[in-house]
Amino acid sequence: MLKAISTHIFLKHRLHGGHLDALTGSGAEAIEIFAARQHFDYTDRAQVTDIAEWFHANPARPWALHAPLYSDQENGRGGAPSVNVIHVEKGRRIEAMDEIKRALESAEQISFAHMILHLGERNATWSARELEHAMTAVEHLRAFARPLGVQILLENLENEVTQPQNLMEILSVGHFDDIGVCLDVGHAHLGGGIPPAIAILGDRIRSTHIHDNPGDRDAHLWPGEGTISWPETMQSLARLAQPPGTVLEISYKVEESGDRLAQKFRHTFELLEMSANSPHR
Repeated sequence: MLKAISTHIFLKHRLHGGHLDALTGSGAEAIEIFAARQHFDYTDRAQVTDIAEWFHANPARPWALHAPLYSDQENGRGGAPSVNVIHVEKGRRIEAMDEIKRALESAEQISFAHMILHLGERNATWSARELEHAMTAVEHLRAFARPLGVQILLENLENEVTQPQNLMEILSVGHFDDIGVCLDVGHAHLGGGIPPAIAILGDRIRSTHIHDNPGDRDAHLWPGEGTISWPETMQSLARLAQPPGTVLEISYKVEESGDRLAQKFRHTFELLEMSANSPHR
């Protein structure tokens, strides 16, 4: 089991080597960086270089880059529109893809294996139009990411477009054999359920976002603090031909640090490993 964590837990802070030291010191073998400009400003050459140098000097793998959700320094709180590659307006779609390409350019220095891509906002509905826009965006971004050695992974969200069966249609109709899925178990728990999502997405799942919630909101809690059945979840994932990366994506509201972060990280992976090997009802 690859033990990875997202820098999402430090989202309110500008990312620096000390944060990455805290994550690896807690036991992380790989790291997913959340591309939000107030946190990791992919347009800031100095910050990108600093983070790249940290990875060159440390054994932790740069597992993934999460595509930006907003293009401003306030994570959308100032009214900036979201980065939406399937927006109804063509201009907005082009702007969104350009912003994601700016983030992808950081892979010239930081050798990310994957980029996690959102398709649409929370209220996005499913239709032939959304299918067309999604395929166009994926095709365009795949062509940009491939020379950088980055594989695009589509994330299941709380919208119709990214329901598991619709993600599979996008991948099938678009003949995207080299595009995978990042299974967000918290989002699946709020939707049609985690085992059914795994059954549909199958070996397309290359990575995961692991977090918990009480079943009524996307809380990004530590596993064990919500209502997800972890034995059922982990055993369903373990049955895949290629076990995906296990990436904790914990809320920035938690503000864990130091010994507390290390303790929570170790406890969480003990829970996940025990769940994968224990019977469940």
